[in-house]
Amino acid sequence: MNATTFRLVILISMAHALVHVFELSLPSVEQMIGDDFDVAREQTGVLGTVWRVPFGVGAFFAGWLADRFGSKPMLVIYLLGCAATSLLVWTCTSFDALYGVMFAMGCFASIYHPAGLAFISRETTPETRGVALGWHGIFGSIGIAGAPFIAALVFWTGAVTWQQYYLLLVIPGLGLAAYLFFGLTEHRKPPVTSTPNSETERDEGRWGAYLILVAGGAMAGFIYAAFMHFLPRYLNSAELRPSFMEPASFRNLLAAVVLIMGVLGQGIAGKFARPGRLQIQLALIMFANIGPLLWMAVATGPARFAAACLLGLVHFMTQPIYNSLIAQYVPFHRRSIGYGFSNMACFGIGALGPTFAGYAGSDFKVYGGLAIAAAASGMMALILHFIGKRDSTSV
Repeated sequence: MNATTFRLVILISMAHALVHVFELSLPSVEQMIGDDFDVAREQTGVLGTVWRVPFGVGAFFAGWLADRFGSKPMLVIYLLGCAATSLLVWTCTSFDALYGVMFAMGCFASIYHPAGLAFISRETTPETRGVALGWHGIFGSIGIAGAPFIAALVFWTGAVTWQQYYLLLVIPGLGLAAYLFFGLTEHRKPPVTSTPNSETERDEGRWGAYLILVAGGAMAGFIYAAFMHFLPRYLNSAELRPSFMEPASFRNLLAAVVLIMGVLGQGIAGKFARPGRLQIQLALIMFANIGPLLWMAVATGPARFAAACLLGLVHFMTQPIYNSLIAQYVPFHRRSIGYGFSNMACFGIGALGPTFAGYAGSDFKVYGGLAIAAAASGMMALILHFIGKRDSTSV
């Protein structure tokens, strides 16, 4: 990869990190919003769903717009839109108004993944694409873990409100939008590759297996959204906070540590992911989610932090395995649609996770229910494993 392409990849990857900061800012302040507007976790859970539904459903349509008008203008719109809605959050004086603003922010944030991934795929060759997507994933993980860490720093003194926290997010949104607008050059034609036939692509899709995979992925997305939305609140009862730290700061600091474990999990899965074993690996990972979820259902005190760290490590292992399987089941010329529909299903159905966690009530019901979802997802991956074995023996 030459220096120019690498610079473009890093620019896009910065936008990837920021979309996850916008995504996880709401979980970082969810409990503060509930206290400020005197609403229960049921209502703040619905608020999380209101943000996530357009984040998932909108991805499919955002991909179509990116193909039609180009990734660069769509990325700029995403950043300006999220910055503008962050400013609107600062002005919200009622919980009902917050519903509308969070829905709008989810719509703008939905643009990133199809536009950003399409940009990288067009600007790289088959030889450099893996490295480019590796950097893209690293920056995304930094954003996921960085959101609660930033919140921990902002709320350290207890002098900053959650509205002021969103006001701070306007700055990176506007700054990166300007940087991309003036510093990003998009090429709509494919780059020249030194080895044109270096990619081996499947000519026909395995759509039945793909739909089973996406159904299992939707269950995993449901777990992810429910787990992430109430993670700081869950860790608030870990009984680890030193007296000199504000509760809002410390629970977000613990959440950041949990999500760093998720970054480690992605790295481990990326190392052992191998073609021909992906289906059974995905099944084992989803079944491995059950133990930590059941532990979270009954954990008290410091054990809550340990259980959450274990789930973070295991659950995030699914991503590199799952994305590799999509590429295996979907032909090259349909891959953008394959990933777009997958994002729509996983984030769209997953958006119901916060509402479920809010209304389920007790931790036993919430995380016990999520353990059942993990078992269902694991069974779907196991079905894919047996389908793969059958197909290999019939050849």
